Amino acid sequence: MKRRQLVKAGSLVPLFPLLARAEDKYPNRVINWICPYAAGGNADTRSRQVSKVMTEVLGQNILIENKAGAGGNIGTEAIARAKPDGYTIGMGNFAPLAVNHALFKKLNFDPFNDLVPITLIERGPLILMVRVDSPYKSVKDVVNAAKAAPGKLSYASGGIGGTHHLSGALFEFSADIDMIHVPYKSGAAGATDLMGGQVSMMFEQMYSAAPAVKGGRLRALAITSKNRSPLLPDIPTMAEQGYPAVEVLNWQGLIGPKGLPTDIVKTLNAACNKALQDPDVREKMLGQGMEIGGGTPEQFAALIKAESPRWGKVVRDAKIEPE
Repeated sequence: MKRRQLVKAGSLVPLFPLLARAEDKYPNRVINWICPYAAGGNADTRSRQVSKVMTEVLGQNILIENKAGAGGNIGTEAIARAKPDGYTIGMGNFAPLAVNHALFKKLNFDPFNDLVPITLIERGPLILMVRVDSPYKSVKDVVNAAKAAPGKLSYASGGIGGTHHLSGALFEFSADIDMIHVPYKSGAAGATDLMGGQVSMMFEQMYSAAPAVKGGRLRALAITSKNRSPLLPDIPTMAEQGYPAVEVLNWQGLIGPKGLPTDIVKTLNAACNKALQDPDVREKMLGQGMEIGGGTPEQFAALIKAESPRWGKVVRDAKIEPE
């Protein structure tokens, strides 16, 4: 009897380190993904599409939590303040990572030192649009009209400091014209008023602009990418029309808090890259004219580093201030 008990007890000894290793393996519980924008927008939609595939890859559920407000600062700060254990990550967007440091007098997080880039998810251009009955059929027409009547033409945006606004401000500076900026609570609201004739034009995100252009509801004058889009090949670039400096790509990617262990960053990066190769995810992104991201954390970090001084200069030159 005693001998059998000793054998049973001894047989359990090797299990303890195995159990410990299983508990330590990342991830072993639900991951919280913070989206710093409201539900229903592109950042939210893309977060859900990518995280769905990452859930399958990692074998753990990923819960999306929307923390909108202050130009993306509230949600991004929540990511920065999270425990660096890999169970709170989120969507890092163009504005809070590369613009808001220059736009806001005070940020409660440092986008360069309090966050860890993991994977670039996507980049996408904007399209300069006017109403279908607008007299402007080219960028040159807009510039000529703006020079003839300074301060008369207006352009809509989805809010101060976003890519809609900064594209317009960069265009004004590059063309040496003066227009009125009209900020809305969302890009969709701005586009609605553009169609209604309340504003003269708008630089709209590709994913929102393409359906309106294809449906004949708005006229596209130019695209802000370096090259023409395969989705809308007839739309010339801003560079083709004499304004190469007006090259703008809105981008977003997966980020985590400072101190995130390297092995966890690698695990999340690999899972995100795999999600970006998923046929359904690719179809949705490419169908909206977006450029699929991917790559290493270092490549995403280099993009942020390159974009930050550029847009900081635009904010300062245009004397843009938050509401």
